[in-house]
Amino acid sequence: MVKTSIAVVVAWVLSFLALGQPLPIFGAIAALLVVQPSVNQSFARGLERSAGVVMGVGLAYVVGAVLGHEHTWVVLVAVVLALLLAWLVKLTPTSSTQVPISAMLVLSVGVVTPGYAVDRIIETVIGAVVALLVNALIVPPVLLGPAHLSVGRLARDLGTALDDLAGSLEQATPTADLDAMLLRARELRVLRDQAASAVKTGEESLTLNPRASRQRRVLEADRALLAPLSNLVHRVVAMTRTLRDNYDPALVDDSVVAGIAEELRRAAHDVRLLVHDREETAARGEGAGTGSPDDLPALTAPLQVVRPDPDHWILVGSLLEDLRRVREELRQ
Repeated sequence: MVKTSIAVVVAWVLSFLALGQPLPIFGAIAALLVVQPSVNQSFARGLERSAGVVMGVGLAYVVGAVLGHEHTWVVLVAVVLALLLAWLVKLTPTSSTQVPISAMLVLSVGVVTPGYAVDRIIETVIGAVVALLVNALIVPPVLLGPAHLSVGRLARDLGTALDDLAGSLEQATPTADLDAMLLRARELRVLRDQAASAVKTGEESLTLNPRASRQRRVLEADRALLAPLSNLVHRVVAMTRTLRDNYDPALVDDSVVAGIAEELRRAAHDVRLLVHDREETAARGEGAGTGSPDDLPALTAPLQVVRPDPDHWILVGSLLEDLRRVREELRQ
């Protein structure tokens, strides 16, 4: 709010001093629209708005020269052509409206106001440049907090889902609880998409940002962590669905299944450990710490199945293969 207010005031004053325009509203409008959540977005919005004004003014001059200014329908023709031009050059919806607005104003107000078109372009450029500089120089936004929180939440919920799987293999679980467990596992996909979107927004906030060099390490750690976590989401959902579809309470008496449950507990520990290691690495700028035993990876040697269970061997084999893939992601 403060930065937008500063941008509007400065753009208004500079436009007044440069053009002598008592009401430089277009410079103020440009400043309002160009101050965005990131410097990169401000730069893009400033370019698009300036381009929209120039295209609209240019189109109005061409239409006015060809069709004249005597008839009101000329303005309607210019608006339609302006919308078509914006569509052809693939401007964003917000910038697309700027082309017909500029053309309409030039053909209506500009007829009785000499120099109106040129002043409009200059005002818009002044407002866009002022807004970009204000956004870049006055505490440029760094949107890393949401990305870090989203990635951390995804890792913690993944660990919980792995613990749920282990619990269902250690103790007989009702069908209703298995259905709820599958629903929670599928919700991991939503968390994954939210984390990916937050990381992308964080990267955008660092583009053209003078503060980027001090903040990039944290975002790089989150981006590196998001890749294996996204793959783990696929594994966990598949394991949960397979277990729900083929569950038998007698599984809890199988010694191999008990070993799988233990490895799932260890995998849950190591997923949470990923977040802890990344936080230490980002904070200290070096390798992950090796403090207490709880801070060390817990996955053990691969399980050995000497004789497969005649009733559950397909489910056990599927769980073992998924567990192997979970190991691979955690060891990268």
